[in-house]
Amino acid sequence: MPTNQVLIFLLAIMLMIVLASTVMFFIAKKSPQKDYTELNARINSWWVMFGIVSVCVFLGEMALICLFAVISFLALNEYFSLNNKTLTDKPLKTCAYIAIPIQYFWVSIEWYGLFVIFIPVYMFLFIPFVKVFRGETEGFLKIVGTMHWGLMLAVFSLSHLAYLIVLPESVNPAGSIALMLFLLVLTQFNDVAQFLWGKLLGKHKISPHVSPNKTTAGLNGGIVTITLLASFIGPWLTPMNVVQSVGAGLIISIGGFIGDLTMSAIKRDIGIKDTGSLLPGHGGILDRVDSLTFSAPLFFHYLYYLHY
Repeated sequence: MPTNQVLIFLLAIMLMIVLASTVMFFIAKKSPQKDYTELNARINSWWVMFGIVSVCVFLGEMALICLFAVISFLALNEYFSLNNKTLTDKPLKTCAYIAIPIQYFWVSIEWYGLFVIFIPVYMFLFIPFVKVFRGETEGFLKIVGTMHWGLMLAVFSLSHLAYLIVLPESVNPAGSIALMLFLLVLTQFNDVAQFLWGKLLGKHKISPHVSPNKTTAGLNGGIVTITLLASFIGPWLTPMNVVQSVGAGLIISIGGFIGDLTMSAIKRDIGIKDTGSLLPGHGGILDRVDSLTFSAPLFFHYLYYLHY
């Protein structure tokens, strides 16, 4: 399938997902027993996000890489705001912000070696060096650990989405943006599917102390939905066959669920409901990309192992 047709096809899938979610909302809200105000706000935000992604897709690879860099900046800034009592070191925070354009620069020039070790290794070594060089030891372990965790979560994990765009044609035969959209569509639809299945059928809580809204029906419904969708579109849009696409669907749905649950644990620890208020119905940027922080690196390295 030619690249332009692939992009139009994937954007059409995204549009159908948003439309289907909107239709399901109007059907579900007829039930007076449940409050669907949050779902309504979520779907409205979905339309805005769909528009932004669509524009960047048609502008090309660099526009998308820049978009993900901005998302990483907003996510890291949000993370610092949540941990403002621990992360009060402005020079150290500035170093963390500078790491964002550097990480995405490795993506833009397709330097996989530095992309995959810059934050896990070099920033891991650099952050404590800055603290030690300045002779600061109070709260040392908590500060450097919290800082590096934020970089891994908001920058390193999310940058795997951008690197999918620049993979060579042998790994990405349907076009430079197809794999990124494949992951993005499935991960975000997984959130919607789990939310809707949980609302409609959910009774048994999975981890009520971490996230009381997460149910067995929501998780299982999301896994089945995403795995079926992946097995259908994977062989068309990726180098994966049906069996490998099923594996990708499982990785994306389960990984996304764990990412969501992990962010819930962080918010519980801090004592907040949402990481921010930038996206109505979703909360903050971290609330929206929490699933991607796990599904993006897991899917990327699964694909890289199979086809590179």
